[in-house]
Amino acid sequence: MKESILIVDDEPSMADLIEIFLKNDGYTVHKCCNGKDALKCVEEQELDMAILDVMLPDIDGFHICKKIRERYFFPIIMLTAKMEDADKVMGLTMGADDYIVKPFSPLELTVRVKTQLRRYKSYNRQTPAKASRKEATEYDYNGIFINRITHRCFLYGEEIALTPIEFSILWYLLEHRGQVVRSEEIFEQVWGEKFYDNNNTVIAHIGRLRESV
Repeated sequence: MKESILIVDDEPSMADLIEIFLKNDGYTVHKCCNGKDALKCVEEQELDMAILDVMLPDIDGFHICKKIRERYFFPIIMLTAKMEDADKVMGLTMGADDYIVKPFSPLELTVRVKTQLRRYKSYNRQTPAKASRKEATEYDYNGIFINRITHRCFLYGEEIALTPIEFSILWYLLEHRGQVVRSEEIFEQVWGEKFYDNNNTVIAHIGRLRESV
């Protein structure tokens, strides 16, 4: 089954370019040029990912991201023309999984898309048959109950909605409870990429986790 991806960008040339590269990789693409249509698409279509531009004519991408996260947990990549760390952190704290700064290489974006979708399917659609018997499938620690197979997390019996990235970070921290875990280590293990200086990605996601648990 082809993954379905929503592109939200008010620059037609940019949206068309992204669409070409994603369709070449076999994805189904939905395009919207404003926030209102984007939120409607989210409700009407079964999506596997959203790529959101921050600057839109009606509703900014941060607000769309926040609204999506109220009900859905598929990956979100933010597109921003700004370089400020504050804008990147804003997107991540709203629930985005990744960001990319314009101008960017379409090939780089498609790599990010594949990485996020692979992680999403790994943590959300895993079946018991695929889980190794040698690996823990759940943890029950200090009121937190987390199950890697069902991708569900509870705090004192109340379910907590976590994005795939948040789930991965919490799982890793519980795996290494009692140890000192550096942000560089979390980034490289969860994102599967080399850590670079001044990367606020992990801090932003941990901030969201602290609010949740």
